[in-house]
Amino acid sequence: MSPEELKQLRKELSCTAKELALTLGIEPKEFSAWEAGELFPTKRYVTELEALRKKGPTAIQRAPKGKAAAAKTGTARLSDPKFWELVRKLAEHPALFDQVSKLAETYPDPTAPQ
Repeated sequence: MSPEELKQLRKELSCTAKELALTLGIEPKEFSAWEAGELFPTKRYVTELEALRKKGPTAIQRAPKGKAAAAKTGTARLSDPKFWELVRKLAEHPALFDQVSKLAETYPDPTAPQ
């Protein structure tokens, strides 16, 4: 995939290079090197990029902005009351659980090997 094709894909997906890198689970500087033509994505990433193109803009993991950027992540989230409220709702409402499960499929598993 050429640098021009990558830029066109970002335009189609209405996302930043950082957001696309986040969605792919790579460092933003690596994606920037792809767009600059310094490096090229492997076949695995080309396949993932094509899959994202088919899914459209909703498949992109958006970079947090404002207060959300400072949000707790990982185990620090365990002390957040909103986290536990969400867990209770997920446990109580099967339809919500199903919706969140489908949404979660678009996010990379933080424990999965890269």
